[in-house]
Amino acid sequence: MADPSSYRPEPGQIPDTPGVYRFRDEHRRVIYVGKAKSLRQRLASYFQDIAGLHPRTATMVTTAASVEWTVVSTEVEALQLEYSWIKEFDPRFNVKYRDDKSYPSLAVTMNEEYPRVQVMRGPKKKGVRYFGPYGHAWAIRETVDLMLRVFPVRTCSAGVFKRSTQIGRPCLLGYIGKCSAPCVGRVTPEEHRELAEDFCDFMAGRTGTYLSRLEREMHDAAEEMEYEKAARLRDDIGALRRAMEKNAVVLADATDADLIAVAEDELEAAVQIFHVRGGRVRGQRGWVTDKVEAVDTAGLVEHALQQLYGEEKGEAVPKEVLVPALPEDTPALSQWLADRRGSQVSLRIPQRGDKKALMETVHRNAQQSLALHKTKRASDLTTRSRALEEIAEALELDGAPLRIECFDISHLQGDDVVASMVVFEDGLARKSEYRRFQIKSFEGQDDVRSMHEVVSRRFRRYLQEKQKTGEWEGQEGPVTDGEAAGAAGALGAAEDDGRPRRFAYPPQLVVVDGGQPQVAAAKRALEELGVDDVAVCGLAKRLEEVWLPGEDDPVVLPRTSEGLYLLQRVRDEAHRFAIRYQRNKRGKRLKSGPLDEVAGLGESRKLALIKHFGSVKKLRQATIEQICEVPGIGRKTAETVAAALALAVPAGPAVNTATGEIIEDEAPAPQVGAPPGGSRESSSERGTEQ
Repeated sequence: MADPSSYRPEPGQIPDTPGVYRFRDEHRRVIYVGKAKSLRQRLASYFQDIAGLHPRTATMVTTAASVEWTVVSTEVEALQLEYSWIKEFDPRFNVKYRDDKSYPSLAVTMNEEYPRVQVMRGPKKKGVRYFGPYGHAWAIRETVDLMLRVFPVRTCSAGVFKRSTQIGRPCLLGYIGKCSAPCVGRVTPEEHRELAEDFCDFMAGRTGTYLSRLEREMHDAAEEMEYEKAARLRDDIGALRRAMEKNAVVLADATDADLIAVAEDELEAAVQIFHVRGGRVRGQRGWVTDKVEAVDTAGLVEHALQQLYGEEKGEAVPKEVLVPALPEDTPALSQWLADRRGSQVSLRIPQRGDKKALMETVHRNAQQSLALHKTKRASDLTTRSRALEEIAEALELDGAPLRIECFDISHLQGDDVVASMVVFEDGLARKSEYRRFQIKSFEGQDDVRSMHEVVSRRFRRYLQEKQKTGEWEGQEGPVTDGEAAGAAGALGAAEDDGRPRRFAYPPQLVVVDGGQPQVAAAKRALEELGVDDVAVCGLAKRLEEVWLPGEDDPVVLPRTSEGLYLLQRVRDEAHRFAIRYQRNKRGKRLKSGPLDEVAGLGESRKLALIKHFGSVKKLRQATIEQICEVPGIGRKTAETVAAALALAVPAGPAVNTATGEIIEDEAPAPQVGAPPGGSRESSSERGTEQ
């Protein structure tokens, strides 16, 4: 624990101007980011008597080992820089809201030739119009189903659309009138885009004009005795009114506003947001956070505004934002919001009328969200704590293993040997810390040797990180200078910038998938590196026995044990992650072709060659002059491609076994760079190949 006076800057050194400051710990990690109108006054408040500080602030300043600041010209610039640094460094003492679930939105892909209506989650994409978010995906689908009768916009995936175009027949929605079938040319791209724009206008709240136009067309059709058309328009109007009824009018005058409410106690806070567009509630979302810093309601509102609008622009930022308390820098925040919207934004507290009543409703939702979160967390935390305590007791550890790392080896008959490392902290998977390894030191199948290599590489990197921070005093020969230099190159230059580093934190427990041989290999790897403060165990699949190093008999946990259940989850997650990587690696190898062996030939030029000639077979038959006709292919590259294809031995021709006829295969080569087997790995668990 550091003494704040040891790194307190001299008062004259700190400028009396707006700016952003960062506290760093002894390992140079950024642990807190803040902004201030006056850096001198704000930083001075942290270096008063610790007894007078808020307990959370006191913990932060005693954890820190240094402070630095950046001067900016305005408070708006300070707000922008603070948001950027919090996002970049993820400081442990800053309030960080986390979604209690992933909220779906209704998206219209206006960036495509034929816009598509679909349900989307995750980060927003450029050129896509979003409406929501909504509490449930089924609510979006019900609304879309009603509106497709009037706005028959495409909803199918790219694969379905392409197939319908090839066979010349639309899908079922095209036959029942809920799609205008642009795939078969029933409407032009311009007409379909106009339908999508009308759909977006209606979802944005501009409903009155459209309904009036439909009613007028219905009456005109009835007067001209076109009763079928009038009946169809009548049904369309009914469908739109039913879609509108799902979102009752809550604010008059077609108000566009976001209402933010906060419910909090001493340790946690819940935020609820209602998105009102055209006077109707079009979406709702919520966040929960631990109050790791001394922050009041106004501070929580400020953090919520930064997270809510930090990535938004244009109409995604409403004209009016209603909050329960105004932040300290209200003018700066209002200007920041206006800059993001491109026009004036009103930030205020509702005082009376419908807006105040709706704010009370949002606040009740926030209170219920906080209560529900506490109920869930209490249950989950109790179970996880019991599991960690049972593991510590069974393995005779000094304390609960708050960080567990599990390793698994995967291969197919000795080919494509890979390994995985998964991380559980406080009994929960931390997928951003997952890592993948290729076995490099030998060929073939040897799980024990592979386990030794992987554990050695993981903890060698950990020791290299400790050397950089000065924590490791260079015990006898665990890490050579060459290895340290290689690790520095692999990790990049971001050494002391405060970002979390790979392999920088040791686990309290290493779990390996296997029995005595794998456990012994992992323990030997740790001993060779001089690491003696990490426990090792193995979990054998056959009888779910827990093996410890040097023990002839396993530890048998009861089948109903929460500790055994947690170890099984960790082991199964490592197994799943390893198998997925091994399958992807094998699939890529099987789908590789002779063009992959051509040095300097990237994906774009491979695709250009295949597209120009139609198949690898025809490319192999082409002359160098013909290859040079492909855009981007010079004569030297053409000669290299021709030589590589000449050396590659093509597979023998297919033969019809009934007739003896040789079958000419003119099928195009598989698309270069396509994912093997259609398998894709989510970005949240991609890991890093080592």
